[in-house]
Amino acid sequence: MLEWINEFGWIIWLTVFLLLAVAEMLTLNLYFILMSVGALAALVAFLLHAELWLQIVIFCVVALATTVLIRPLALAHLRRGPADQLSNIDRLIGHNAVVLESVSLSGGLVKIGGDISTARITSGAELPVGAAVEVEAIDGATAIVAYPQTHTPAGPAATTA
Repeated sequence: MLEWINEFGWIIWLTVFLLLAVAEMLTLNLYFILMSVGALAALVAFLLHAELWLQIVIFCVVALATTVLIRPLALAHLRRGPADQLSNIDRLIGHNAVVLESVSLSGGLVKIGGDISTARITSGAELPVGAAVEVEAIDGATAIVAYPQTHTPAGPAATTA
């Protein structure tokens, strides 16, 4: 058996590499792909006629080193996106909306773009149907809305000038 491993070890390392690569495709957590780099390093060691124990050591050292050194950098790079690339929820903040069903502290409905969403206010008077409002925040699936900063609601104080 050891003689077969010494002769066809490249098949073993290539199989280990492929299995680890497939496992990475299924999990997408950057562990298995870095371990597969260790399998490639062991394959190169086999092709350079290294002993089996040395191939295993090379596999372990390279897999551990890439996992410890490269994975944190790769994850940081993957998580970092352009400043203008916002998540779906973050894109709604600051958008204008129209009140479809009066919005109070307990809830209501607004239309943001083409979508209808539940909404509520954090304080102040109830927002009437048809009012133009701005999304200030998102709480779960509910938009927190208020009048835009430049808007002053019409009332007795606004008519006296």
